[in-house]
Amino acid sequence: MSSSHMKRLAMPRSWPLTRKTDVWISRPRPSGHPIERCMSAGVILRDVLGVARTMREAKRALSSGKVRVDGRVISDLRRAVGVMDVLSVGDNHYRCILDKNGKLRYNSISAKDATHKICRVDGKTTVKGGITQLNLHDGRNMLIDDANKYNTMDSLLIDVESQKVKAHYKFESGANCYLVGGSHTGSTASMTEYIVKRSSKDNEVVFGDFGTIVDHVFVIGDNNLPLDEVSE
Repeated sequence: MSSSHMKRLAMPRSWPLTRKTDVWISRPRPSGHPIERCMSAGVILRDVLGVARTMREAKRALSSGKVRVDGRVISDLRRAVGVMDVLSVGDNHYRCILDKNGKLRYNSISAKDATHKICRVDGKTTVKGGITQLNLHDGRNMLIDDANKYNTMDSLLIDVESQKVKAHYKFESGANCYLVGGSHTGSTASMTEYIVKRSSKDNEVVFGDFGTIVDHVFVIGDNNLPLDEVSE
């Protein structure tokens, strides 16, 4: 079997799918999202949102030009749609989040909320000409003029149409954060302290009476995420 598929028994626990109904499941193409934080568009349309009964119907929906991710029309059944991405099917819009059980959910949002998304700065590199490039959590890269304007782990509110930064949320004490891993996945909390480990251990972020590793933390500022609704 090609690497375009994987066995359902081996799929990430975050995928809200049954494991024993079929043998295989479509694997999303490599993207900025780790595989446990994204699913392929075809699987979402068929198994999560229920807008298609088969992959053939999902492919037909994609070929219609009415399915978009972050405002861009997509045609690939295996296009990864991951945490914070905006999936639009016609006039209906969904944002990908992780619920408190650690399951990926594609919950309804308004047309207004679908115009923007939050991206985390996962890294900074210097490219040709000494220009600084931001590496964002969803795989996209962004060139900036001021190398010191944004730091790693900061979050940016990006307009999906213009791809311009609408707001900047600093990774600092007091920041409102959304957790995408660990025992508090799907919760929001206010950051108390950031602890840098002088070893091979992951840096830690403290929230009141608990802590988690830095990769599980997503600064969201004053934005509301569709955390209460569950898409079946």
